[in-house]
Amino acid sequence: MSWYANRTIEQKRVVWAWTFLAVPLAFYVLVRFYPTLESFYVSLHSWRLIGERRWVGLDNYVRLATDPVFWKVFANTFIYLIVGTPLSIVLSFVVAYQLDRVRFMHGFIRALYFLPFLTTAAAMAWVWRWFYQPVPIGVINNALASLGIPQITFLASTTNALPAILATAIWHGLGFQVIIFMAGLRAIPTSYYEAARIDGVTDWTILREITIPLMRPTVIFLVVFSSIGYLRIFDQVYNMTTNDPGGPLDSTKPLVLLIYQTAFRSYELGYAAAQTVVLFVVLLAISLLQLRLMKDR
Repeated sequence: MSWYANRTIEQKRVVWAWTFLAVPLAFYVLVRFYPTLESFYVSLHSWRLIGERRWVGLDNYVRLATDPVFWKVFANTFIYLIVGTPLSIVLSFVVAYQLDRVRFMHGFIRALYFLPFLTTAAAMAWVWRWFYQPVPIGVINNALASLGIPQITFLASTTNALPAILATAIWHGLGFQVIIFMAGLRAIPTSYYEAARIDGVTDWTILREITIPLMRPTVIFLVVFSSIGYLRIFDQVYNMTTNDPGGPLDSTKPLVLLIYQTAFRSYELGYAAAQTVVLFVVLLAISLLQLRLMKDR
């Protein structure tokens, strides 16, 4: 320990800092970075799990470029992203903004909004699947029938299946986003609002000129977090379309479900790894782009 004893206080702090960081860094290298790099390597092979890997170079990526199912699934994934992210952000902010003004039973109402997020995605998906069933099982169609309105085909329709699953995903993540938005609202100094009200500023102007600009870091976090969630959506789709995973004509199938089916049903590990690499690149590009566009100037 003579080497350590001869170090300065600043150098000893650095040593202790890296000592405590060693465990999480090792975890990320073994559990995060290594599998990612391994996916890149496997994607250059043809491998059916049993037997030797066969080098094929970029053949799996060429196959992806000409695979109509992949492009259909790729489009579905982006629909989840570009529709689900802004809807969930706007809806959760509206709920949080109004809930922040409520004083009667505030804690109870906030807990009700957060409760769906605590429910497992699989259990929640099966409940919503029950809601969407036709008469006489489905709750929604039974309610429509009692009003004399024709029932709606939700999960068995190429048109309605994706919006039905997207609505479920938005509802499931709403509570978490509401809580984060409320934390951001509570972090804004009240002196700003007091000064604005003394000057006679309207509530709409306060919202537009004070609240929303100061919520920018919270919005950036939730947009990135939500985007990653929608790009990796799996549980809702798989559990709500168990009889036909991915919905009719793959109308609801996301990229993660395609990767799962390619790897563990078709046993094409190399092709599944190529799909995983594409998903990783898309996730990285969108996250970096959002951070670039939304960061403070």
